[in-house]
Formats: sequence, C-alpha cells, structure tokens
Amino acid sequence: MHFVLTVTCRSTRGIVAAISGYLAELGCNITDSSQFDDLETGRFFMRVGFVSEERATETDLVEGFRPIAEKFEMTSELHSKAERMKVFLMVSRFGHCLNDLLYRWRIGALPIEITGVVSNHLDYQKLVVNHDIPFHHIPVTKENKPRAEARIMELVESTQTELIVLARYMQVLSDQMCQQMSGRIINIHHSFLPSFKGANPYKQAYQRGVKLIGATAHYVTADLDEGPIIEQDTVRITHAQSAEDYVSLGRDVEAQVLARAVHAHIHRRTFLNGNRTVVFPPSPGSYASDRMG
Repeated sequence: MHFVLTVTCRSTRGIVAAISGYLAELGCNITDSSQFDDLETGRFFMRVGFVSEERATETDLVEGFRPIAEKFEMTSELHSKAERMKVFLMVSRFGHCLNDLLYRWRIGALPIEITGVVSNHLDYQKLVVNHDIPFHHIPVTKENKPRAEARIMELVESTQTELIVLARYMQVLSDQMCQQMSGRIINIHHSFLPSFKGANPYKQAYQRGVKLIGATAHYVTADLDEGPIIEQDTVRITHAQSAEDYVSLGRDVEAQVLARAVHAHIHRRTFLNGNRTVVFPPSPGSYASDRMG
C-alpha cells in the first residue's frame, strides 16, 4: 500500500533519521521525500511518500509512529494514497474554474471525491447534475447570510468534506466560517500590477494598459484575499490585445492556478507556516500516475 506521512515540528537534530529508520524497520520503501527547515521560525516540515511492502496496516503505522511523534512533539498525519480527499465546490456566475475542475476530475487528473457543489445561483445546476454530483442552491442575502452559511456547514459536516474550493464564489465568508475551516478553504482571485478592485477589474486593467496579469490561489482567512498563498502565475499582455482578450486570458490563468493549488493540497504537499505556506513540488511522475487513477 502507498502512504503519505506529513510532519511539522520544532527543528532539531535526528528527525529525518528517526523517520527513515522507523519506516525501514517496518519494511517500508520510501518513494519520495521533501523537507524544509525554516531558519527564521525554527519550524521543520516534511512529507514522505512510501510503500508498505510488508503490508503493515495504517493503524499499525500510526501506533508505531506515536513514540517518535511524542519525542519530537510533532504534528503528524498519515494518509493512504488510495483514499481520495472529499472536496466541496462553490461557485456563483463565472463558471470557468468550475468547468476546469470538473474536467480534470473526470479524466483523473484531480483524484478527489466531489461531495457536492453549492451555488447562490442556478446557472450551473444542469452542468453539475449531468456529472452525477449533488447540486445545492443556497441563495445568499444580507438578511439570510448566517442561515445560508449554517446550511453550507451542515452539508460539509454531513458529507465529511475535508476541503472547500471557492471556484469563483462571489460571496464573502464570515469570520466564524473562516476560523472553523481554517486551512481547509481555497480561493482564487485575479492579480494585477497595478492592483484593481471593484467592478470590471479586467476593463480597468485594459484602460491602464497593463502588460502583466495573473492569478493567486490562497487559503481563506478573515482578511479578504489576504490568506496564505499557495500558487500564483502570470500571463503577458500586449498593446494589440482587446479588453475581451484580457478577460479570456485572465480566466485561463485563474483556472490553471486554482487547479494547481487544489492538486498540491489534496496530495498533502502544502503546510501552513504562519502567514505563509510551505509547498513542496510534485514528485516525478505524480501527474501521470494521477491520471491513471
């Protein structure tokens, strides 16, 4: 069986030796390993992929690892690669990110279990239902927002959802929901140099002759669009391109950046590090193996 072990703790000597030695004793073969020692915060982060060749169970591995975790005061998690993370998608009226995620999920490039799609509009109900995914229409107004969020959290809890992806969901989440789901909500938004906010940001960028636009995927916090960044990318624009080109290119990069952020999270490659993140690169061949299911 294939497993992933993630570890966070105070940086000290002997951590890597203890982990690798333990896995070797149980007849496990390490297939990939990434680690980062943050000299500024004194925190250590590690992700280890391995195969249990002697068929040790997940319970055996967790129980056997407990003394090491206690010795180094680790926060650790062990996950079977066969288990797909349960993910909830939320969308409003821009469907490019939703369509992209559904396509990647359908071909196996995003090995997740989609537990449902929530929208405050009905635009994508047919699309979602045609994928045999539960669709939940939850309108949001100023008056009913607390009830709407309570309903969303009921769905998250009843489906044992582990991650919420805001695929251009155009509602600000409450502080309470952000705190309750800390590190488990990913959002996407455009990134301009200079920055434009409010209505029609791509039109504003066109009018200012912006030559570089991009997108940022981040974990959601109570501070709007200021959570720890997971993934970013940019695309160049020339003077010959129209305002419509800005929109099209912007949506493309948004979809790609969000997909990469979700891919990193579901493969346990992301770690919160204060207001920042540690994001380990994908192991060789991981995208190909994902498509194989």
